Amino acid sequence: MVRGVRGTWCGTLLLAGVLVAGTSGCGPETPAEPGVPPSGTSGPAEPGTTPAPGTPTAPGTSTADPHPAEVLVEVVVNGGLAGVSNKLVVHADGSWTSRSGTEEPRTGRQTPAETARLRAALEDPAYARVPERPTGDPVADGFQYYVTYRHRLVVAGDGERPAALQRVFAALPEGGPPTNP
Repeated sequence: MVRGVRGTWCGTLLLAGVLVAGTSGCGPETPAEPGVPPSGTSGPAEPGTTPAPGTPTAPGTSTADPHPAEVLVEVVVNGGLAGVSNKLVVHADGSWTSRSGTEEPRTGRQTPAETARLRAALEDPAYARVPERPTGDPVADGFQYYVTYRHRLVVAGDGERPAALQRVFAALPEGGPPTNP
């Protein structure tokens, strides 16, 4: 009987030692700033980001039901004859913001069906196979498109827009990437 109690007691002490050592701050780490989790611990994800596929999430959270303000996709367009530098951000709830040059940003909201269509185009396995970098010759005075979805950046030019990328562009608000100056 004493042996069984002693084994349990030792296990408890070992567990307590591991817990204390893991949170004691020993080692080369510096204290975290207020509101910032210490290094080596996981805290909340940066606002507006989507965890990479396979990234563990906190208990009780799901990547299938994202936070409404979470960025679904970001599209940046550069180039053209006028030298545009425009940006479109679509959030998981379908709200979007488009910035063109020095103009005031435009905002709107896709319908749930439109947002589902965009999400389906982004999650299509064919889109996952779109090359991340241009493979052909650039078009003189053409646009460069930078599409970021789930931490994956796809760069394409006017001369090479595979069908899967075209489906994403067709599902974007305002008829596609912002190319107006």
